[in-house]
Amino acid sequence: MFKITEKNYKRIINFFRERNWALNTLKFCYVFLPLVLFIGYPVLIVYVFFSNPTDLFKIILVPLGVFLLVTALRKIINEQRPYEKYNTSSLFGKTTTGQSMPSRHTASAFIISFAIFYINVELGIAALSVSFLISLSRILAGVHFIRDVLAAMLLSITVGVLFFFII
Repeated sequence: MFKITEKNYKRIINFFRERNWALNTLKFCYVFLPLVLFIGYPVLIVYVFFSNPTDLFKIILVPLGVFLLVTALRKIINEQRPYEKYNTSSLFGKTTTGQSMPSRHTASAFIISFAIFYINVELGIAALSVSFLISLSRILAGVHFIRDVLAAMLLSITVGVLFFFII
């Protein structure tokens, strides 16, 4: 499976610490892009409420279900974060211990993107692109392992396809 060794992890972290432009770009993806989706989500809810209220419960309950499932899984699995395992600090001062698997930011971003995709394909594709960048930023910032974001992506994509397009 995909894995970043301790040596490679520290090399990645040092790359960003030594290059201000790279650190600022990563911080933009790490901080700002989640805000775009998480602020856009209530806008989607309001839009659906007025345009097609029959989809409202689906648009609310499916992402809520994923959020609750991921939150429970993180507590049950309770995996260490890269900065814990490799005894270093995260790039942006995160100090949470455990609960790394699966990534809640990634799962939330992808399931919200699927909700957007369900309502508007073009905006959904843009949102999925943003979700991918959010996932990548979680790895590069040292707060999640690759497996954490892949598990979150897989869970959200599976639930999104199932509940938005099959059921």
